[in-house]
Amino acid sequence: MRALKVALLFLAFLISASIAMAVTEVTVSGSTTVLPLAEAISEVFNIQQSNYHVSITGGGTGAGITAIAEGRSDLAMASREVTSDETARYGDKFQEFFVGYDSIVIVVSGQVYDAGIKALTKSQIRDIYVGDTKNWKDLGGPNQEIYVIAREQSSGTRDTFDEDIMGSRSAETPGVSTVANSNAEVATAVTGSNKAIGYVGYNYVRGIGMKVVPVDGVLPTLRTIKDGSYGLGRKLYLVSNGNPTQGARTFIDFVLGGQGQEIALENGFIPLNETAASEAGVMIPSAAAPAPSASDPSSPSSPKSQPGFETFMALPGVGAAVYLAARKH
Repeated sequence: MRALKVALLFLAFLISASIAMAVTEVTVSGSTTVLPLAEAISEVFNIQQSNYHVSITGGGTGAGITAIAEGRSDLAMASREVTSDETARYGDKFQEFFVGYDSIVIVVSGQVYDAGIKALTKSQIRDIYVGDTKNWKDLGGPNQEIYVIAREQSSGTRDTFDEDIMGSRSAETPGVSTVANSNAEVATAVTGSNKAIGYVGYNYVRGIGMKVVPVDGVLPTLRTIKDGSYGLGRKLYLVSNGNPTQGARTFIDFVLGGQGQEIALENGFIPLNETAASEAGVMIPSAAAPAPSASDPSSPSSPKSQPGFETFMALPGVGAAVYLAARKH
C-alpha cells in the first residue's frame, strides 16, 4: 500500500512537471496606451496555441524599457521610440517592432465643451499647461478655473504630448493641477469633473463620457492620424532588448499578422493596414472556439508539433508502468 501511494505521488509530480514545462511564459510590460491592444491580442494568442503563454502588465513606456533592459520582461510596450537617454543607460541593442498607429487626443469635460470649448489650438493648449491661461472664460468657455491633468514622468504618452505641444520632452508644465498614472485615470478624472482638460491615447475615448476637441482645426480620425494631417499622431511599438526570444518573436508575428491587425481595429486601434484582416480571411474566435491544428498556417509560427501535449498524453502509460513496478514490491 505504501508503495502504491509513492507511485501515485510520483505520477502526480510527473503530470505537474509536464504541464509546467509544456508552456513557456512570455512577459510583456510597459505603455498603458498599448496595454489594451496587447491584452486583446494575447487573449486570442493564448487560446490558439499551447507553446507559449503571454502575460501583460502596465506601468508606462519607461518602466517597460527598464524591465526588458534588466531582464524582468521579454517585451516592452512603447508609445514612443526608445530615447537616446535609454540607449546611453542600457546599451544600443534594443529592437523596435512597429505594430500600429495611435494619437494623443485632447479631451475636456462635457460641461466645458457644451459651454463653448469645441476646438483648441496647440498654442492655447500650451498656454493652459504652462499656466498662462487659468480660466475657461479666457477661451470663450465657462467662468471656471481650468483643472489640468497630465501623465506621470515615465509615460510615453506624456513624452509625446510634451514634445508635440510643449516643444520639448523636458518642458516644464507648472499649470498642471494633478498627475494621473494611466490613460484610464485621465479619462476617469476628466469625466468626473465639470472643468477639466487632459490627454489620452486614441483608443481611450471610445464610449467614455468626455469630449474630444479638434486641434488646429483637425479631429483625430483613422484617416487624419495615418496621413499626418492630425498633428498629434504617433506610432506604437513592441520592443525587445537584443533579439527577441522565440516566444516573444512568435507573439510579435501574430500581432503583425492579419488576425492581430483585425483585433487591433476591432478594439479601437489603428492597424498598420486596416485591410489586412479581410485579406487574410480570418475571424476572431470566441473563448470557446477550438484552437487551430498544428498545420494551420494562421496559427503563430505554424508549430509542427505540440511536445507538451504529447508528453501529457503519454503520462498514463508512464503511470501504469510505475504502478506495476510498485506492485512487484
